[in-house]
Amino acid sequence: MKSSRFLVLAVLIVSASTFHLAQAQDHPTKTEHPTKTEHPTKAEHPVKAEHPGSGSDLLAIAASAGNFTTLVTAIKAAGLEEKLQSKGPFTIFAPTDEAFAKLPAGTLEDLLKPANKAKLAGVLACHVVPGTIMAADVKTMKATNVSGQDLDIKVKGSNVTVNDCAVVKADLTASNGVIHAIDAVIIPTSPVEHPGSEQPKDHPGH
Repeated sequence: MKSSRFLVLAVLIVSASTFHLAQAQDHPTKTEHPTKTEHPTKAEHPVKAEHPGSGSDLLAIAASAGNFTTLVTAIKAAGLEEKLQSKGPFTIFAPTDEAFAKLPAGTLEDLLKPANKAKLAGVLACHVVPGTIMAADVKTMKATNVSGQDLDIKVKGSNVTVNDCAVVKADLTASNGVIHAIDAVIIPTSPVEHPGSEQPKDHPGH
C-alpha cells in the first residue's frame, strides 16, 4: 500500500516538474531591449564656398604686376574700379610708377585730391581704348580712346610709341582686355573731365 502511495507521489512530482519546465520553455526570459542606438550627429552643412572674383580683370592684373601702384591708386581715387572690372574689353596703355614720377612736381598730388576727381578720371580715360589691341595687331595707326580722342600709335622697327610714350612691356592679358605698359603719362590734348562711351569697338580707328 505504501509502495502505491509512493509511486503516485513520484508521478505527481515528475508531472509538476514537467509542467513548470514546459511553462519555462513557452515563456522565455524577457530579452533586454538593446541599448538605444544614438543617432549619429547630424552632419554639419559645409560652409558655402564664396564665389571667387575673377581675379584676372584689368584692375587685378595691374595691381598684381607690381609696377602700376600709382596707376591703381589713381584709378581708385577717380572711382573707375567698376569700369575696369566690367565686361569690356579694353586696351590700357598704362603708365608705370616711373612714368608718374616724371610728372612735374605736385601734379600727381593735385590730381589725387577729391576736388579733382573728374579731372583725374579724364586723364586716365585718355589711356583706355575700347576693344582689344594685342602687340601683334599694332601698326602705325590712330586709336580712339574712350574719351573720343585719337591716340597716335607709331611703329618703328621693334619700337612702339603711343603719343610719343614708349611701350616698355606689352600683352599683359586680362579677362576683359589687355595692358601695355608705357613710360610716360598721356596728357589730354583738350580738357576732358569724364570717360566717354564704354562700348568696345571691334577695331580702333585708323
